[in-house]
Amino acid sequence: MKIHEYQAKQILGEYGVPVPQGFAAFSVAEAVERASGLRGSVRVVKAQIHAGGRGKAGGVKVTKSAAELESAARAIYGMKLVTPQTGEEGRIVRRLLVEEGADIRSEYYAGLVVDRVSQRVVLIGSREGGTEIEEVAKEHPELIHKIVIDPGKGVDPLEAADLARKMGIPEAAVEQAVRIFGSLYRAFVEKDAMLLEINPLVLNGNGHLVALDAKINFDDNALYRHPELVALRDLDEEDPAEIEASKFGLSYISLDGNIGCLVNGAGLAMATMDIVKLQGASPANFLDVGGGATVEKVTEAFKLMLGNPRVKVIFVNIFGGIMKCDVIAEGVGEAARQVSLQVPLVVRLEGTNVELGKKILAESGLPIIAANTMMEAAKVAVEASKGN
Repeated sequence: MKIHEYQAKQILGEYGVPVPQGFAAFSVAEAVERASGLRGSVRVVKAQIHAGGRGKAGGVKVTKSAAELESAARAIYGMKLVTPQTGEEGRIVRRLLVEEGADIRSEYYAGLVVDRVSQRVVLIGSREGGTEIEEVAKEHPELIHKIVIDPGKGVDPLEAADLARKMGIPEAAVEQAVRIFGSLYRAFVEKDAMLLEINPLVLNGNGHLVALDAKINFDDNALYRHPELVALRDLDEEDPAEIEASKFGLSYISLDGNIGCLVNGAGLAMATMDIVKLQGASPANFLDVGGGATVEKVTEAFKLMLGNPRVKVIFVNIFGGIMKCDVIAEGVGEAARQVSLQVPLVVRLEGTNVELGKKILAESGLPIIAANTMMEAAKVAVEASKGN
């Protein structure tokens, strides 16, 4: 789950991380009215969407007067902001962040991610703040420094100080950097985050470090422990299909291909998408119906996939373990009838009660294309998509 920058800063502020004074505004009038309460004459107006690259796309403006602030708020609020992360469809700006200006002397990057190799949280730092960290890693990997954190000890102060110095943080601010790194790690762990970034972490004219921007993504599987985080969810920023899928316990992510994939199990779903790519096509979605695929679940899964106008064929790939093949076959058949399926349906079943499942599909009277292997099914699905 993603949240907005202003929400991330509120959380970090609770953990003692210095952040600029500011507020979220849900209208131009609110932005103008409340801005007078900020320190100084320089204010920054920022679009709040779940995507990076806002500044380059015109979603961040620095103002030096009330008139400039109102003009900036009117320009940004309600605009369709298109960035490399939003795609061509862009996002409508429905929230603004208005902050006091910052006297920036230096910019740094600090972030935390889960490293799947070491199976630990890694603290990453770089002197190249304000730019995409992926680009820095690609062009100048020598400028990326990291600490693999021992979960039993937390952030080691000596390692954190060494990281700060490698990032180019002045000696006078190293102690503050160490405190910030420790606070970021506590927030990351206690809030069950998957990603936490400050980009940039700036050194201001007073020699103090301030989190000028912040991004936090949370582990969906841990949200049951954090009702306070669930309350921060902005449904306007999420795919309507993914919201609908969550109501039925389906794991669904929209993609840009034309092969609709319905699979039980995340690993098999990934393998199914890979094999579709191997055959020269692209999946239209990731869709895991899980181990308890009822008729209702499968029907809703079909509706979700068919709601995407790009879908030219549906590829059902089921391994019957907990979920028996005959049960999923009945679900697929009933779902196909309920949605009046108009695109080719390719089904590959394997596992418990597979022969019974194939018999049910064969006798269903539906124009189902059966396949015995994943490779065969993928080939058939891709060929069917070309003629539809």
